[in-house]
Amino acid sequence: MISENMPFRLKPAGKDYLWGGERLNDDFAKGIALHPLAETWECSTHPHGISIVDSGRFKDRLLSEVLREHPEFLGKHAEGKKNFPVLIKLIDAKKDLSVQVHPDDQYAFKYENGQNGKTEFWYVLDAVRDAHIIYGLHHDSDRNTIRQSIEDGTFEYYLQKIPVKQDDLFLIRAGTIHAIGAGTLVAEIQQSSDLTYRLYDYNREDKNAQKRELHIKKALEVADLKAMEEPQQPMRVLNYSAGCAVELLARCEYFQVERVLINTERIRSMVSYQTDDLSFKVLLCVGGCGIVGFDNQSLPFFRGDCIFVPANSAELKLHGRAQLLSVSC
Repeated sequence: MISENMPFRLKPAGKDYLWGGERLNDDFAKGIALHPLAETWECSTHPHGISIVDSGRFKDRLLSEVLREHPEFLGKHAEGKKNFPVLIKLIDAKKDLSVQVHPDDQYAFKYENGQNGKTEFWYVLDAVRDAHIIYGLHHDSDRNTIRQSIEDGTFEYYLQKIPVKQDDLFLIRAGTIHAIGAGTLVAEIQQSSDLTYRLYDYNREDKNAQKRELHIKKALEVADLKAMEEPQQPMRVLNYSAGCAVELLARCEYFQVERVLINTERIRSMVSYQTDDLSFKVLLCVGGCGIVGFDNQSLPFFRGDCIFVPANSAELKLHGRAQLLSVSC
């Protein structure tokens, strides 16, 4: 009898926001007929974009249905949570994203019908020369000043712009004014939420010649208007074993993200990848390709593929030359 606790590949939902490009199709072979293709929601049970199982016994079913039937797949850390706790995306920012802010759990629960707030983490996969993000304000301010600056077109002067390059990390807490700048390719791990309050959108118009809605009142209610220190890249430590290296990228109360480097070209055995009953793991391949082996079966993966590993899964064996992001809660 085949165990149900086996890893399976996911098929993402796509989003055609006006600032997107073509790299998610061109570089990751997503095959999604959206132009532009701004985001792919690689692992999501959020109703605005649910991933579909693309391999194994649950193939062609919604991830949300599978996890509803098998809550044990989430692990002990997720016990008592009403929804799958994270949402994992690839983002192609051909143009600047809107300047925005997300509420925390307390505000979202009270004013957004019990939804989650949104803290997120960015791992920069690629960035053009002179690419930047917006991260908070240069100086302390207040609601009236920021509201007036939006009205009179001087808001951009208050924003702190941070240069970015490939392999940079940023944890964006709820309440932080932020935006991804043009020419940046990002893997994003976030709380399972689609609550975004736009403060500023460069007076752009959508495909229907309409300016996108701003949410200034709510944004200013949740935004941190104190000056923020420029984020520094953390010291990072790779832990090596035969054919594998692992480093911790981010850990907060909502998720943990590790980078896993696999290179088994020169060793005869596959790399063992341990699972436990505490949490699911999601493996997002952001470079290279390989094979996940388990229980006399194998699942190939390529750049851009996303694999869900249930808690307490069969022991996994990894083989290939690849870079993976491993997400758990």
